[in-house]
This record gives sequence, C-alpha cells and structure tokens, in this order.
Amino acid sequence: MLQNLHNIQTTTTINNNRPSISKKKKNYGRLVKRFKFKFKSTNTILRKTDKSKVFHLGKVDDYTKKSDEYMERTKAYKCLGTIDPLPDLIRRTNKYLLDLRLAKWISQKQYEQLCIKNSNDVELAHLYYLPKAHKSGTPLRPIVAGLKHPTIKISKLLDELLRPLFNQMASKTTITSGFELLKYVQEWSKINLRQDTLFSTIDVTDLYTMVPQVEGVLSLKKMFDYLKLKQIDGLRIETIIRLSRFVMQNNYFSYDGQYYHQIRGGAMGSPLTLTMANCYMFFFEQQIIRQTSNSGGLYFRYIDDIFIAINWPARHLFKQIDRWNHFDENIKLSENIGSSADFLDLHIENQDGNLFTTVYQKPSYEPYYLPFNSVHPLHMKKNIIFTMLLRAIRYCSTFQTYLNEREKLRMALLLNKYQNEFIDEQFNHVLLKLNIDQLLTCNNYVNYRKKVIDSPLKEKVPVNYDKTMFVHFTYCSSMKTFPGKFHTLWNKYFEESPINEVVPVLGTRNVKNLQRQLTHTRTMGIDIQRSN
Repeated sequence: MLQNLHNIQTTTTINNNRPSISKKKKNYGRLVKRFKFKFKSTNTILRKTDKSKVFHLGKVDDYTKKSDEYMERTKAYKCLGTIDPLPDLIRRTNKYLLDLRLAKWISQKQYEQLCIKNSNDVELAHLYYLPKAHKSGTPLRPIVAGLKHPTIKISKLLDELLRPLFNQMASKTTITSGFELLKYVQEWSKINLRQDTLFSTIDVTDLYTMVPQVEGVLSLKKMFDYLKLKQIDGLRIETIIRLSRFVMQNNYFSYDGQYYHQIRGGAMGSPLTLTMANCYMFFFEQQIIRQTSNSGGLYFRYIDDIFIAINWPARHLFKQIDRWNHFDENIKLSENIGSSADFLDLHIENQDGNLFTTVYQKPSYEPYYLPFNSVHPLHMKKNIIFTMLLRAIRYCSTFQTYLNEREKLRMALLLNKYQNEFIDEQFNHVLLKLNIDQLLTCNNYVNYRKKVIDSPLKEKVPVNYDKTMFVHFTYCSSMKTFPGKFHTLWNKYFEESPINEVVPVLGTRNVKNLQRQLTHTRTMGIDIQRSN
C-alpha cells in the first residue's frame, strides 16, 4: 500500500505550445496526509516494530484481539471505565509526599523536587503496543508511555539510586551486549568446550507484568540487605521502600477510550520497573547459578533473556529447566537447547568442539540504515559504518565469515544510497582506527581480531554539567558548517573571558521523519480509525 501511494504521479500542464509533461512532485506534506487518510479508511495501524526501525502495518481488529488476549492472560490490569483517575492521583501523590516531608522521611528539597506544582505539567500515561515481527504470529509488546505521569519523577529518582546498586550486585552474571557474552564464552571455551557441549537460551515470559508488586518491592529490600546498606544518598532504606511501593501501586493509563489500573507487575516504560524486575530475577536465579557453576557451566542474563553453556546431556538439561519452572509460579521459562544459540545479536555454535561465532540477525531483519541522502550530519553516517564493521570483526571467528558479513553490510549500505567509494573509504578508515595496518587475509585475520577484542573499551567521560553548555539546533544541509563556525566565534570572543571555562557542546535536532508523522501511539488514533 505504501509503495502504491508513493508511486502515484501527478500531471502538470505547462501553458505553452509544448506538450504536457507528467512528473512526480515532491510534495511530502500532501503525501503524508494521504497516508494518514488511507490508514483511517482501511482500519490500519502503522507501528515501528519492536527492536528494529522498520515499519509494520497491522489491522485494528488484530491489535484489539491480541490486546484483549494479553490482558486476559496476565490479569495485570483492572478496567476503571471512563472515569479519569488523573485528578485523584495528583492529589494523592502530593499528599503522600507531604506526609513524608512532615514526618521528616524526605527533605524539603526532595519534596519540592518530586511534588506536582502545576497539574497542567502532568498527564496520564497511555498504553500502546509494538509488534514483535521477529516472532511467530507477531505478538505485541505492551508499552506504557508515561513521560509526564504524576509518579514519573519519583520513579526516575529511585532508578538513578538503585540501578547502580543492582549493577554492582549482579555484575558477575549479567551482560548488556553480545560483545560481553562473546568474551566470556571465548574464555570459557578454552577449557570447557567439548563436542557434546550444549548452548541454551531461555526466555522469561512477560517478566515486567508477571512480577508481583509486593514481592517486587521486597526484592529491593533484599538487595539492600545483600549489600548491607542503611541509606543511599541521605535517603533511609525505609523511605526508598515506601516510595517504591507507591510508584508500583499507582500505575494508571488510558487505552482505547478506557482507563486502567495496573494491579500486577510494573509499567513497561517506567524507569523503576526494569530495576525492580532485575532484582526479582536476581534472587530467583541464584539456585540456578549455583547449580550451573558447580557443573562447570556458564550462566548469564540480560533482563528476561538467559544464556547457559553446559556439559550436560540434553535430557538432563530439559529436566532441570522443567524443575526451575516450578521455583516460582510467577516466572515461566521457555527454552531452546542445541549445539548453537542466538543471543542478542550474537550467533554461537559448537562445531565438533570448536567455537564458531558470527553476527546474528533476526528473521525479520531488513537491510535498512540511515539513508545517505537523509538530512543528518555526515558523522552519523560514518559512525554507522564504523560500528557495524567493528562488530563484524569482533563477532566473526573466521576470515570467510568476516568477508561475508562485510559484503552483506556493503550491499545494505548501497541499498540505502551510500556510494561504493565512500563505503570503501570508511572501511579503510575503520581498519586504521583499529591499528590494522595490513590487508586482512586468512593468515593474519585471527591475530588482528584478537587484538581488536582485547583492546580496552573507551570509557565514557562523565559530563560536568556545571561547566557544560548544550546548544541544540535543527540540522539541515545549509547548517553543515555551523558547528565549526560556532566554535571559531566562541574561541575568538571568549578565549580571554572567564566564560571560556564553560565548554559548549553542540547537538542536532532532526527534522520530522515519517515515523514521527505517521505513527501515533495514543489510543485516540485507534478510536478515530474505528469510527471511520
């Protein structure tokens, strides 16, 4: 449908003796309006797919059916009808914070930071779904968008305090990227990999919504006891528990013309939910970790995805996972077991006792990158090539696999309007940045790859916000030279001034793209579509 609309041409008549010329006008505003009208008239929903940047077209009836099935299965939401809970939630939030202040559980500064001063500054969260196009049947991932929810400031404060503590507590068994897992598996395989070694990936079903709210908050208390903490940044543990409980018990949102209260789990979109779910899983998985470690295995988790490498017979591993499924009625595990595994963006394979790795792309993968002719700074396009080629070198364990991955990347870039000369130039630039000063061959690839993997990661330099000034501007082709001119003028006029101690950092805002103009997550869009 999108392609057909895009290909529609308009005819322009030139008032002279020449014949009429038919040409395509670049009237993108009109094109967007036609898309929107077409979506409404055909009861179609346009969404960005989960964990990717491609569009997905779905039917309103299909979304409604899957939403109803999800709510019925999880029993995590209570429908409140059409009575807006926002005014009462604002009142209760401010009263709760005031009570904490009067009881001296929080300071005056913290109270002023967290309370709602103007009711116009807050709004109720809304529920929408992202299609998981990479999974069979295209299930939906629920997202509760609450950037202005009355409890969002409390949730952010708690997450800033608690997430570093969880990272400290679970550093030995959690990973955040495929590259981290690759390094652990490579080291483990030197001693433990055998011909019959099994890899298993385990998915935790509906983690965010299945964790009970009371037990989830108690898992935070367990973390404090585990780390032997009495207070954090001046806040007593009892205060943090009280605030966490209030946030978890007051998740309200709108969907499809109705209001809902989440009575189980946390909102996928609330900062605190991730940390709470991680803490709950940490204490759930301890017995599994001990059992795996005692057998010389490897165990890692990324939120609701678990990876295990073990030298057990397959029948025994299936039996153990079935036993783990009975540890907690709220946690349901679904496993894949074999000589190979796909975890995050990494493919791992046991080839007769030899470790083979490469880049993994989901079945729904589309060769889409930021188009070269898009209105974005050039360094963004260069960074795409750098990041993707670096990943190929890190992940691909053989030279031939690297060549295949590099050429797949080249083809994807060509499809997105990148010139072949520019691609080759950036490929060479990446190799030089990685201190690879020779042409990669099957003879030297393994050694160079090892150096790249072993090279220390560049640490993020913390930003001193007291001495940093952020300047944002909307990027367009005529603004390409603006950053350089800005810094030249800054140094010219402020070099001898005390203000020169302030570091200006320029950032770009992008013009509205199709995703911003065509995808609407608020349910009023569904209501409008239904009425047409």
